[in-house]
Amino acid sequence: MERELALELVRVTELAALAASPWLGRGEKDGADGAATEAMRHMFDSVSIQGVVVIGEGEMDEAPMLYIGEQLGNAQGPEVDVAVDPLEGTELVAKGLNNALSVLAVAPKGQLLHAPDMYMEKLAVGPALAGKLSLHDPVRTTVEKAALALGKSLSDLTVILLDRERHSEMVSEVRKAGVRIKFLSNGDVAGAMAPAFPETGIDLYVGSGGAPEGVLAAAALKCLGGEIQGRLMPENQSQFDRCVEMGIVDPRRVLTMDDMVGTGDVIFTATGITPGEFLGGVRYLADQRAETHSVVMRAKTRTIRYIRSLHYLPNKALLRNSYL
Repeated sequence: MERELALELVRVTELAALAASPWLGRGEKDGADGAATEAMRHMFDSVSIQGVVVIGEGEMDEAPMLYIGEQLGNAQGPEVDVAVDPLEGTELVAKGLNNALSVLAVAPKGQLLHAPDMYMEKLAVGPALAGKLSLHDPVRTTVEKAALALGKSLSDLTVILLDRERHSEMVSEVRKAGVRIKFLSNGDVAGAMAPAFPETGIDLYVGSGGAPEGVLAAAALKCLGGEIQGRLMPENQSQFDRCVEMGIVDPRRVLTMDDMVGTGDVIFTATGITPGEFLGGVRYLADQRAETHSVVMRAKTRTIRYIRSLHYLPNKALLRNSYL
């Protein structure tokens, strides 16, 4: 993959973020998601790739665009797998809350895991803890090992996880250890990425969330030098069989970074829709302009670029309806 591709891809998440932002706080998560999806699909037509969606908005019969198996790009570039989440945090936009993103990852063909739409148990860390923890351990052992490796007391350690009833036992164990907890209402990808950014003050991410989001987070953490481990959580025989059909022979084994995003190059890009831990949100300015804040990263070079862009938007109504 050429380095120029990274800058082409950031334009895709920028446009999706701009399309979703007028829906902020309107309580219409489907409208926001639809606007972001349509904008992202439109912009992909100009990107020099021969892409196939491996993680997207659903199966062909469930999603009108960005469905799994859909071909993307202008057919003039490299053959690549594409993982997308046009609006990561639909509830966040609907309620006007922080940490909503538009995200995508691209890797050479055959490299990204075709993750089924189910829960995945996850453990994500930044570079300082990469290779030092295991998803096989109980959470109490995990936080103790993390504190020791970081040279911190348990009371100075901060864990982030989704605020869900299914995590109640884990929360109890973490609190008994004296570790601080930061809860996420939504925003699984942003949460898993947070430990890799020192400015967030987050040491590790634990708990379960969406499997497709786990692959997107793995792409980001590969670029950042962090690590994520995952284990699929099929809830019934049908989901178990679905994993096997998608090439995951043992659905309950722990998946490594290499399992999720391969050993080759990966490009990851995200644009903030609402302000978050490491990216600002879309801001409307004077003179019919809007500002976006994005990050684009490449695993091969470990380059991380933050991009602030000013966009001229003479007609926001067109953005609201995604006629882009």
